[in-house]
Amino acid sequence: MLAPAVAASTRVQDLSGTWTFRLLPDDPAAAQHAQATQWRAAQVPGHVHTDLLAHQLIADPYVGDAEAALQWIGNAAWEYKLEFDLDEKNLTSKHQDLVFEGLDTFADIYLNGKKIAATDNAFRRWVLPVKTLLKKRQNELKIILHSPIQRLLPQVQAMPIKLAGNYPSPFGDEPRDAMTGNFSRKPGYHYGWDWGPRYVTAGIWRAVKIASYDDLLLQDFHIQQDRLNAQSAELEAKFELQADKDGQVDLEVRVSDPEGKQIMSRSLHASVRKGRNQLSLPLQLDNPRRWYPHGMGEQALYSFELSLKKGKQLITEVKKRTGLRQVELRRDKDQWGQAFGFVINGVPVFAKGANLIPFDMFPNRVKPEQMRAILQYAKDANMNMLRLWGGGYYESDAFYDMADELGLMLWQDFMFGGGVVPGYDKTFRANVVAEAKDQLLRLRSHPSIVLWCGNNEEETAWKDWGIGKKLTEENPIFAEHVWAGYVALFGKDLREQVALHGAGVPYWSSSPSNDLADKANDSNNGDKHYWDVWAGSQPVEFYLSETPRFMSEFGLQAWPVQSTVDSFAPRSEQKIDGPLIRAHQKFLAGEGNQRLLHYIRANYHEPKTFADFIYLSQLMQAEGIELASLHHRSSMPRTMGSLYWQLNDVWPGASWSSVDYFGHWKALHFHARRFFAPVTVAALHDKGITRLSVMSDLLQEQNLAWRLRIMDVHGKALRDETQALKLPATSATELAQIKDTDLPAGADASTAYVVVELMKDGKSIARSIAYLQASKHMQLPNPGLEAKIVAEADHYRLDLRAEKLARAVWLDFGEHQARLSDNALTLLPGESISLRLDSVQSLATLRASLRIQHLAQLQTTHP
Repeated sequence: MLAPAVAASTRVQDLSGTWTFRLLPDDPAAAQHAQATQWRAAQVPGHVHTDLLAHQLIADPYVGDAEAALQWIGNAAWEYKLEFDLDEKNLTSKHQDLVFEGLDTFADIYLNGKKIAATDNAFRRWVLPVKTLLKKRQNELKIILHSPIQRLLPQVQAMPIKLAGNYPSPFGDEPRDAMTGNFSRKPGYHYGWDWGPRYVTAGIWRAVKIASYDDLLLQDFHIQQDRLNAQSAELEAKFELQADKDGQVDLEVRVSDPEGKQIMSRSLHASVRKGRNQLSLPLQLDNPRRWYPHGMGEQALYSFELSLKKGKQLITEVKKRTGLRQVELRRDKDQWGQAFGFVINGVPVFAKGANLIPFDMFPNRVKPEQMRAILQYAKDANMNMLRLWGGGYYESDAFYDMADELGLMLWQDFMFGGGVVPGYDKTFRANVVAEAKDQLLRLRSHPSIVLWCGNNEEETAWKDWGIGKKLTEENPIFAEHVWAGYVALFGKDLREQVALHGAGVPYWSSSPSNDLADKANDSNNGDKHYWDVWAGSQPVEFYLSETPRFMSEFGLQAWPVQSTVDSFAPRSEQKIDGPLIRAHQKFLAGEGNQRLLHYIRANYHEPKTFADFIYLSQLMQAEGIELASLHHRSSMPRTMGSLYWQLNDVWPGASWSSVDYFGHWKALHFHARRFFAPVTVAALHDKGITRLSVMSDLLQEQNLAWRLRIMDVHGKALRDETQALKLPATSATELAQIKDTDLPAGADASTAYVVVELMKDGKSIARSIAYLQASKHMQLPNPGLEAKIVAEADHYRLDLRAEKLARAVWLDFGEHQARLSDNALTLLPGESISLRLDSVQSLATLRASLRIQHLAQLQTTHP
């Protein structure tokens, strides 16, 4: 295999072409699925499942309970074929490579009848020299894709002592003690997770092409940032050339500023020797515009354009775009333990955001506009970081370009989602090292990537979940061998690759961890995953007792909006324990709704209908995650990050997401925009005390005021006072503590609540409300909501007024597409607000379809 080549440095022939596919006729599945053995048109890049769906050979994998009937696909072998002529421009090239950007996963590759490779890693780039095999006309390229389950199961079953996997198949195709997913370099979520189905797909999932060149190949070009500050950027343009013979080359690098204006040009005349050549060209920029995360500064992106010539012949032109920034993972020891926080260009930043999972079960269905929308929604919610979880796949180039532009820092896991991997196997480790190098070289120019992390939850699983203890009891020698392999892979191999090829981005061996210290999931050191709430059934108030250095995972589940549920289950089937609803509730094999009810019942009234269940699940999720996130922010600098689980979905169903599969915002996402605001306030009630805090991410001091009110649900003010506030930059400040025993006379816990607001120029810019007891014990009146929709020039306006406290108002237009500027709101007595409403529907339709939900509706009576 040749080293990766930069696509732009070669003459490229795209081979997406007219592919065909079929189920291998001699596969055991052919007996029951004979139709699938016929050759049919295929989409490349693509996946077996989506090709079958396109020909209506299978039911929609996302509708109803189709999952069980489609498991045969992942246990079968598939054949893809393409006939193509070689482009004229490639015919006379001295080198011709067949390049696969992604094959999922165990693929035998045949060109013109000869087997030329067998692949075993969906995350690698495969470059195969094929000049001696190609012909001018009627080339045949054939790919046999083997079932990863069938390929790996015999060797896993033969192991005298098994390695723990992740989620057992509920369909019987793998024994519970012999799961294959952790042995395969394939997206782990394809094997099923607690938020998505099990579809072990296969396919040619990224681009295929012929890349041709002559005597000289540019294998790599990147910009190394040696020193960077406000006054200057000392850079090096680094080149790697592969030459067939000795010779002379000329390189020119042109630099353009973020607006596209050329500001510099530098040239290099150099000798190259036959073989591999490393060259560099120093560059210096005065007063550079640095890249900052969203909310801290601009997302300045410079362009570096390379021209490579040999004599008068232009060999290639390549353009790189990158941001100039320094990143540090600060690990100072302090009074709480050892810190974990990101520092960008010398400025500590509180990381606000969520964990990102794949956008679809089948990556090639993800459209750029869908991806852009989800990332924009993250920015709209004032997030500045996303964690790309290790059970999916490394995202497309377009994804990282978008993150660069939007100012979203990326915590990038290597693709290990959990379970115990065979790191003791040197062949497995070498495969992972090659994968890591491929991805690091591809992605190192992106300023958005601020951390490479070895894996998700593998260290804590070994140390804290009993996996290591159990294996040690079964066979201590083998257990020691397995752990030594883990340390070799995640403590040494991947760390070395990031050091060599990661452009200065820090490495972290696992999440959660303290980078291979004795304790893995430690509140005082490293990053933390906290699941005592939800997985451990503890009350949401436990969030207030957990103060980590960096919270990289925590979450509460909720159902998506009604229209999303309607996409996979008719209304008649929408029952909490209905089979279609259970099929789209993956937590505890469909029993997750009981966990949801546990949390709903702890704080709210019993849902009377499935629509109530949706509403209350979203309210519970939003208020619970808000409680935790505000606690994290108010604990700065002890805590320097809050990433909830999770931002998005792979399919329509119940999950921990704040944005559902179709891009609809749950209540949590509207709340996130408020609790992640650059300047916000927190009123957190726990154990008889309401703590008031104010937080700022801004880099400048602010002159504000804060207002405290203690009110009742009818609007009576029991206390109302305002104080001036000089708010320090990038800080969390406690304003006051109010004990329940010190509340004014008449402050009954069933009707009273605490409101704290930040004021600027007499206007409220942030608000937080603390209730003194569970909602189900409060006496919420009918709020007397009045809603009016009027037409504006290019949109509608929805005016809403509450006579009394209107808690957790949700506005919905049913099946009609409509976008509100805000939702999931609480209005104080006498308060009026105006919302922007965008929709293609008529005014009459919107007025007729508007449905308003609020918490008081679930009470039996309204006082």
